[in-house]
Amino acid sequence: MKKINLQSLIDEYVPQINDFLVSKLKTAGSEATLIDSMSYSVMAGGKRLRPLLCICTFLALHQKIDSDKIQLASAIELLHTYSLIHDDLPSMDNDDLRRGKPTNHKKYGEAMAILAGDGLQALAFDWMATTHFSNEVKINAIKQFAEAVGPKGMVSGQSRDIVSTGKKISLPELKKLHSEKTGALINFAIKVSGIVSNANEDIISLLNEFGNYYGLAFQIYDDILDVTKTSAELGKTANKDLVEGKNTYPTLLGMKETQVELKKVLSKLDDVLNQLSLLDVNTDYLAAFIDYFK
Repeated sequence: MKKINLQSLIDEYVPQINDFLVSKLKTAGSEATLIDSMSYSVMAGGKRLRPLLCICTFLALHQKIDSDKIQLASAIELLHTYSLIHDDLPSMDNDDLRRGKPTNHKKYGEAMAILAGDGLQALAFDWMATTHFSNEVKINAIKQFAEAVGPKGMVSGQSRDIVSTGKKISLPELKKLHSEKTGALINFAIKVSGIVSNANEDIISLLNEFGNYYGLAFQIYDDILDVTKTSAELGKTANKDLVEGKNTYPTLLGMKETQVELKKVLSKLDDVLNQLSLLDVNTDYLAAFIDYFK
């Protein structure tokens, strides 16, 4: 069997996600400037990594991809985009560039950017609630979605980031910060596919473990890129974390040890995939995402 590679998955499923986002955002509301602002950030580009992880976990569990699964995955992208809009605000990271374009508040003003983020957050829950999965499945998924992105997850991580700026924190504290700020939504994108597929507890537990390690690897790799790539290559301001005194893996461990740490996490991802493969999970779809770090 031909190896599944990440680019082939991107080519097949990202256009479906984008088409869904474009068509649904047009009818998301009646206030034109708000919808333009929301659509601007959602359709500014981006890797669509989180919705793609969601879809490919379904495929790994031998599920057919239908419109409900595309809607679920797209809801995750809306939530992610809201977090980027608010993260870029002058009161947060004060960034001018995102996905190679001016940030939302630079184009539409700070007040409209806040509202666009608010709108995307609410719409994400609306899209998840209006799928045709069973009510029991939807309630479970929505509850875990809220936990992943609220004061137990992403918002808590952002708070930790703000509070710790300019202070040196320990490695366990840094891992906690990133597991919430970055990892929680990535983890949910993977785990929710198991929930919707009615996978058994062993599989969901391993998907949760894979999601935790993948979120950690993603953040370590992102910290490396922030130091080694230019703003043009990144599509966002390079070296900003260092300039602002943010805690990152390279500033805490140095670049060499950061790369060692990444290899350790990637090894743990391989271990989890080996365990999943024993449970009739087609791990090729998940293994393809490890190519992102190469």
